[in-house]
Formats: sequence, structure tokens, C-alpha cells
Amino acid sequence: MTRLPPQSAAPMPPVAPRPSSSVADPFRIMVVEDSAVIRGLLTRVLESDPALRVVSSVGDGAMAVRSIGRQNIDVVVLDIEMPVMDGLTALPKLLQASPRSRVIMASTLTERNADISLRALQMGAADYVTKPKSGRELQSADAFKRELLGKVKALAAAARKGASAATPAAAPRRAFSAERTRPLAPVAAAPVRAAAPAGLRTRPVPAGFRPEAIAIGSSTGGPQALFQLLKEIGREARLPILITQHMPATFTRILAEHITRQCDLDTAEASDGMTVTPGKAYVAPGDWHMTVRASGGLPTIRVNQEAPENFCRPAVDVMLRSLSEVYGPRLLTVILTGMGQDGLRGCERVVAAGGVVLSQDEASSVVWGMPGAVSTAGLSSDILPLKDIGSAIRRLVQSKAA
Repeated sequence: MTRLPPQSAAPMPPVAPRPSSSVADPFRIMVVEDSAVIRGLLTRVLESDPALRVVSSVGDGAMAVRSIGRQNIDVVVLDIEMPVMDGLTALPKLLQASPRSRVIMASTLTERNADISLRALQMGAADYVTKPKSGRELQSADAFKRELLGKVKALAAAARKGASAATPAAAPRRAFSAERTRPLAPVAAAPVRAAAPAGLRTRPVPAGFRPEAIAIGSSTGGPQALFQLLKEIGREARLPILITQHMPATFTRILAEHITRQCDLDTAEASDGMTVTPGKAYVAPGDWHMTVRASGGLPTIRVNQEAPENFCRPAVDVMLRSLSEVYGPRLLTVILTGMGQDGLRGCERVVAAGGVVLSQDEASSVVWGMPGAVSTAGLSSDILPLKDIGSAIRRLVQSKAA
């Protein structure tokens, strides 16, 4: 929640009129934000893109719930702290009233809001953005504008596609269940299935592949996918798990804490000098690249703030390049749902070094950008629904044990 008197916000720079004929059917957006100033600024940013149209702009969650069913909304940008009804309370009501809509949580960057945003993702929100603290900051926050527009357009396209498909598989944003999964049962040591979705080719798992580390890359929709996957494999994998999830600082530490509590997996936000230990997971810290180097015969985490790659820091490509140098043909990589193509170049390195890549399939991804780029490049040994990735990992890990 950001409360500003109207006179405290400087005028927005002129925005070119949106061409009425450039997009036949623009995506329909709802903005839910109690500050009229911020609400207006968000609307200006969104409507600067001709593919987007803000058709509803309201000041609290109760108003949003009352109106969403009449609006045919593709994406809701939902503030967390609001009077009458806050965002976390409104979220399940919005999803019930309009199951096809995708919801992006919007909050300022605080530890409390990071925790609430992650809870919202587990309840069914598709993604989140961290908005600037004031209208004046929002006007000059080019990175925020780029992030907001990119996420809204990607999720709106997924909402339209899901609505046209009208199948359960096309709506992957179900709420995460807190129920514990049963312990890993023995799985026959068999190769990952070779069949791929129509038109996509996969590569065979190298003979004698024996993973010694698991790398996971994810972005939009990633936290939900991580909770589901890591809850299934947990510490039973008995390998170090290194995770790069596109998130800002503060969020990554909270993410690691949530994984520890919910997935029976000792997880830490990575810091410089940590020794990589089997049975433990490491999350790349927000705004820092995470790499691994061999130091004194032990794999050791190094973090740096070198230039972003693919507009990202941390970047999956950076992590995978370093892991390929340390683990070579003993690295198992998983690319989960996410916008863009971060991880593509890194997976090229993984495969060239003899490692194996698994990708999440399109139907179960919130956004099939990152796994889609890797899959269409022919780098994956399998392209799987999220629910099947855990068993594929177990087969490969248990073949090592055997």
C-alpha cells in the first residue's frame, strides 16, 4: 500500500497514444491498488503498450471481486495492502470468480511483503512484481516498467491460450497443497522416456550417466513449481541442489526458508564461500549471480555482481556455465517454467560437457519461455509435465546408486 497526496507525484512523461487499430483484441487488464496516484501511474505504464488495455481500475479487493466476473479479465495486477479487503484475502475470491484470469501480486520490497507474496503464489497467484515505493520513483523505474509489461503480456497470452484450450492441463496455477508427500518409493532404473511432444526432438541420456549435482533454473511460475518438485524429491535425492530463481533480494532468503519448512530439504540462500554439501539446496541470492568453483578439491559457492545476463541477476546461464566446469558429465539440469530464454546457453554447455537436461512441458508451465527455448533447441533428454519430473530425477539418481 502506498499512500501519496496527489500533489506529491510529478507528472508522468507524455505517453504516445495507443493506436486503436494496431491490436485487434488487446489483452484486458484489471488494476487493484488503493492509491489513486499509483493506480493511475500503473494504468499509464500498462497502456503505453498497444497490446494491453486497462478495462477496470479499482481501489480495494472487495470492489475487484464484485466486478471481475463481468469484465472477462486476462490479468489482474493486485496490491497486497489495501483497506476493506487486502490482496491476500481477495486472491482466492478472484480466482474463484474468474478461473481463467492470471493474478500478479504487486508490493513494495519488504520482508513482510516478500513472505506474503510467496504465500500468494502458493494460493494460486501466477507471479509478483516489486513496485517502487512512491509515484515519483515509479516514473523513472524503467526496469520495473519492463518487468511489469513483460510479465503481464506473457501471462495474458497464457490466459487466452488456456481459455481457448479449456482443459485442466492448460490452467497450471492451482494452489499448492501443504500435504506431505509419501517417502520416495524405489523406482526401476530405466532411461528417461524418449518420446517428446509432437515436433520436438529429444537427445538420449548418455550411457552410464551418474549425476553428482542437480541444477534448477526457473522464473515466472517458478516458486510454485519448485515447491511441488522439491517436496517430491526432498533430501532423498542425496545430491546437492543448486537453484537460480529470478527474484530480488529479500525474496530469495524467504524462498529458501519456505522450501526448508515445506519440502523436508535443508535449504539456504547461497553466500560466498559456502561448501556445496550433498543433501542440501542452495538458492542464488537476489541481485547476485551464483557460481560454483572447485576450491581445495571441494565445490565452493562464489557470488558476484557482474553484469546481468538476459536482463537477469541472478542468471541461470551464469550458474550452469560454472557447474558444467565443475561437474561436467555428472550434472543433471532441470529447466522449469519461466519467461524469456535464460538457461538456453547454459544448457548448451551442460550438454556439450556430457550432462543431462530435463525440461518442463508447455501444458504444465505458467509461461513456456525458458523450458520452451531449451526444448525447441533439442537440448532436453525429456520434456515432461511438472508432476513427472520428480520421478524422472529419481530414476536417474537411483541408477547412480545401483
